[in-house]
Amino acid sequence: MPTDLTIRTYDTPPHLGRHQVLDARSLAYRRPYDGQPLRTTEWEPRIPVLNQQQLVAQGIYTSRDYGCADDVDALSSCTGNAGTALLSVLLSREQANAAGLNTDDAAAAEHFAIGLYADATARDEWRDAQWPIQDVGSSGLGVAKVLRDRGLIDEYGHATTAEELCALLQTGPVLFGMPWYSAFSEPDSSGFVDSDPSWAASPLEGGHEVCVTALETVAQTDGELDPDHTILRFRNSWSASWADHGDGRLRLSTYLALREQIDIVQPRRDGDTP
Repeated sequence: MPTDLTIRTYDTPPHLGRHQVLDARSLAYRRPYDGQPLRTTEWEPRIPVLNQQQLVAQGIYTSRDYGCADDVDALSSCTGNAGTALLSVLLSREQANAAGLNTDDAAAAEHFAIGLYADATARDEWRDAQWPIQDVGSSGLGVAKVLRDRGLIDEYGHATTAEELCALLQTGPVLFGMPWYSAFSEPDSSGFVDSDPSWAASPLEGGHEVCVTALETVAQTDGELDPDHTILRFRNSWSASWADHGDGRLRLSTYLALREQIDIVQPRRDGDTP
């Protein structure tokens, strides 16, 4: 196993599935925040909202399609789903279709996400188990490496501070790996997963990967970010019926509260603006 990785594993129930993996080599090349203006941004995925659950209802049979012993109705494939949503922003529809990502058909795009997840479990050098033999979950870093291996991105970068995160969102969406508390599964009517002030007291369900697609609100006090009023929006992979048409929101203060357990990866294409 590589010795320059920082790894934190989580339970992997089939609606979640992310582990935190940090690579010291790539973290060393992150882009420090240089004081640039931070503005609201929005990056819209070109695919329908995906669903890593209710697979059979989507016509996805893991025994027939992937050689599993049985058909399962959900997978710990959130990393692949988040990576697919992000990729659909980076690629034009023509580029996506050429890469095998159908931007019009949700089930076909879910198949792409499952394949990305499978490859990421193989790319996660820190563990031996892989899917489809075992539904083990994966990491944002693993997905980024697979996208680069496939030639779909040129590089990936990281953020480790609130300012760096907001700066990355000026140029594109990011993969956002986080611990998932049970309170997050019950967002309020506006999609805020952290609306319950006692969310941290709810049970930790596991790790989850989402794609942050928007810096919806940038609030500042005396020239500094106001984390309680700076808002992130993310695309989840639990169908369009979840939260705000499949999207959730959280405050930057929640990121700060969980920062030690969060990893942020931004896959990029050189010279391309989503």
